[in-house]
Amino acid sequence: MKFSIMVNEGPYTHQASDTAFNFTKAALEAGHEIFRIFFYHDGVNNGTRMTIPPQDDRHVVNRWSELAEQHGLDMVVCVAAAQRRGILDADEAKRNGKDGDNIAPGFRISGLGQLIEAGIQADRLLVFGD
Repeated sequence: MKFSIMVNEGPYTHQASDTAFNFTKAALEAGHEIFRIFFYHDGVNNGTRMTIPPQDDRHVVNRWSELAEQHGLDMVVCVAAAQRRGILDADEAKRNGKDGDNIAPGFRISGLGQLIEAGIQADRLLVFGD
């Protein structure tokens, strides 16, 4: 089965990000395909490389980045939600006159059209978080 995943909650404020990660990992291990993971609303906070959790806690952003690298996942951060929360890639930083970017490895910034395509291309679109 081909899945697309939508994550609407930040990495340390709600269980949705952990649940989405665990589902994605399990689905891949079971031989399913992940078409795209779309991070929306506070879920875009999963895509900032500036997250520094305590040493004894899981590093949610790094887990997503590592999973994306291992499996060639397409992880998209909503551009409007990201800008509102100060998450920028190099192009968005330049376009908005900012002096740096903070997008984590394996993530890319794009628009809601990517979510629409994800829903069309997948057999199931699963939403994690409100």
